[in-house]
Amino acid sequence: MPFLDEIEAAIPGLRAYARALLRDREAADDLVQDTLETAIARQGQWRGEGALRGWLCRILLNRFRDDLRRRRPAAVLALVPDPSDPPAERRAEDRLALTEVHAAMGRLPEDQRAALLLVALEGMSLAEAARALGCAEGTLASRLARARVTLRQLTGRETLGQRPGKAGE
Repeated sequence: MPFLDEIEAAIPGLRAYARALLRDREAADDLVQDTLETAIARQGQWRGEGALRGWLCRILLNRFRDDLRRRRPAAVLALVPDPSDPPAERRAEDRLALTEVHAAMGRLPEDQRAALLLVALEGMSLAEAARALGCAEGTLASRLARARVTLRQLTGRETLGQRPGKAGE
């Protein structure tokens, strides 16, 4: 598939990832635009190793981090569906649970949150996400494990002393 076609195919995923990181539709669209401009300008730097989507996510994440450094406090994560998208009917319990997870995700350290979003939201494999984040697969797996444990603790689904697989034994 030609380079520009692959970039075009990756845009919806980039938008979802940017919206989850920024919680602001316009800012997310700006971040995706910057990412696409950077990718096209640096097309010659693409080595063809792995999926282009991972390279694009890495550019997006680097742009996001650069912006965070320029303007503190950090952006807040959003996992709540975009209000302009037609929402599926959800029970009140489901909305409360989603809000609870959303708040907990916002409290995760940036490295854990970025890893979890790439794997859970973008559906990347461990290898793809590790390449996108510039870390080893083992490091990524460790970040994911810590993020999941912290989310369970923050949402009350696991107490501090409880370990997965040990409940009720």
